[in-house]
Amino acid sequence: MDRRRFIATTLAAAAAGAVTTTSAGAAPLPASGRPLFLGTYTSEPGGGTGIGLATYDETTGRVTGAGTLAGVLDPSYLTAHPSGRTLYCVNERSPGGVTAVALSPDGAHRVLGTRDTGGAGPCHLSVHPSGRWLLSANYSSGSVAVHPIEESGALGERTDLVTHSEPAPGPGQQGPHAHQIVTSPDGRHVLAVDLGTDTVYTYRLDTEAGRLRPVTRVTLRAGAGPRHLAFHPSGCFAYVANELDNTVVACAYDATTGRLTPGEPQSTGTPPGITNYPAQPLVTRDGRFAYVANRGHNSLARYAVERDGAQLRLLGTTSSGGDFPRHLAFSPAQRLLFASNQRSGSVSVFRVDEGTGELTLTGEPFKAPVAVCALPL
Repeated sequence: MDRRRFIATTLAAAAAGAVTTTSAGAAPLPASGRPLFLGTYTSEPGGGTGIGLATYDETTGRVTGAGTLAGVLDPSYLTAHPSGRTLYCVNERSPGGVTAVALSPDGAHRVLGTRDTGGAGPCHLSVHPSGRWLLSANYSSGSVAVHPIEESGALGERTDLVTHSEPAPGPGQQGPHAHQIVTSPDGRHVLAVDLGTDTVYTYRLDTEAGRLRPVTRVTLRAGAGPRHLAFHPSGCFAYVANELDNTVVACAYDATTGRLTPGEPQSTGTPPGITNYPAQPLVTRDGRFAYVANRGHNSLARYAVERDGAQLRLLGTTSSGGDFPRHLAFSPAQRLLFASNQRSGSVSVFRVDEGTGELTLTGEPFKAPVAVCALPL
């Protein structure tokens, strides 16, 4: 069953009258709306008790809470398998882990198990386009890991672990801090963004053995602190949000070599004197607009994408509707944008204007304890 069909079946089952519960092993979907999963820190004061469950109305943007899939530790980042049948989350702890959750059309979610990432503080993960491998980034130990995905969606034993030992850490950093790992749009390369070494590493994944082979790397200016990148749909450019120097950089991407070539750092739209840490970048599927979450200024920067992706032009900023927006995500149709505000414990939902890229808050932000990730399906 493909992802679109799975979600349609799930929504039909939910509409038939599923009842919401909170459980360590299973939790039915709520009675209406599209599924929304929320990441949190369970180890922080005021944090959640597992993966938050909710639904959203794609027309109004209204979010309705539906309990918690409890017992999942520090699920600070979430992603779904391309099939839509399995949810994966990091367990941002030491030692770190990655957890698989089976999503059932009848609404009974089931934890399939957790695997060790081989490092500490995993903060990001993604599924390889083949659907056979889970890639994760260990922030505290500066390493990236690979796990096989079984037919059931469960994870097998780790097949690889690569630590970023070179170059030396940037100013003020004590070591590498892998913050993101993603596959390039053409599927040929895997890129790992490391805040501690100011470097983006490019690998090629051996899809038979599940091992990462180093290909090339690019080091940004010292102290930039690259956090996350987002590709332009053309696959020829990527936009890097630099957490430490409060900039965004448009980079040319060579799909043959896997190498990024950074352009000039650009403003995030924050005024002088405000301490700001850019977080998640997003690009619309038509490639016309890009967004960056500003933690500190508590805004979402909006850019026009020009010169076929080579240039970003700042159009302005919009209040995030909360404090410290850590993560941004589009709904599948990209009519809505979700911003997870960590310090205010809320998720803001914005309507996206297809013509101008403007963001309009749809209503009061949804309260969610230490909201650090929102995954709308």
